[in-house]
Amino acid sequence: MDETNQILRELRAAIQEYDAARAGALAERSLAEGIPQVDSLAAMTEAIREVGEAFGRGDLFLPDLIGAAKALEAALPVLRQAMIDEAERPETRGVVVLGTVLGDVHTIGKGMVSALLTANGFEVHDLGVNVATSDFIAAVRDRQARILAMSALLTSTAVQIGPVVKGLEEAGLRRQVLVAIGGGAVTAELAHALKVDAYHATAPGGVDLIVSMLEDKAEAGLA
Repeated sequence: MDETNQILRELRAAIQEYDAARAGALAERSLAEGIPQVDSLAAMTEAIREVGEAFGRGDLFLPDLIGAAKALEAALPVLRQAMIDEAERPETRGVVVLGTVLGDVHTIGKGMVSALLTANGFEVHDLGVNVATSDFIAAVRDRQARILAMSALLTSTAVQIGPVVKGLEEAGLRRQVLVAIGGGAVTAELAHALKVDAYHATAPGGVDLIVSMLEDKAEAGLA
């Protein structure tokens, strides 16, 4: 038990210290030691959540967020693949399609959102960056997604969110999917204007909002 706790503490620290190589190695070590993937993922989620909240308060800065996200991205695929191979994941709470909008190649925060949603029991399909409107819509339709999460860091690319929302409406998919947006260029005013369902200034806050909204819908018999 002490060895397990030590590895999880080191995994948390690797992300908070922006050490991608160490994070990846510790993820591999956790598997070798038989530590449940969900426990390792929970430790990573706690670490990235703390970094995101500190960034939101202004205690940390953009390089800190980038470093933590890269460390997370080094460890996360190791655990995800093991979870798939061993079928350890519990029944999914729903499918999420995630991506950065057309013209935008920034991944900051997207990895954090993906990890947090995975930790909350969702099946996440990350389309990557510079995602075309048609690709978002096709993925929502083909994956029967419950959530579409889009990110835009640039003001010039945030305008691409609108065509995706319109495309969902035209395809008859808008009512089936909760649309969440975030990123440096996104504001509450923009979210309201585009009539999306969820927006938060931070990745942890956004994921908490999504989970809360889905729970409310389930209690109301709408999910």
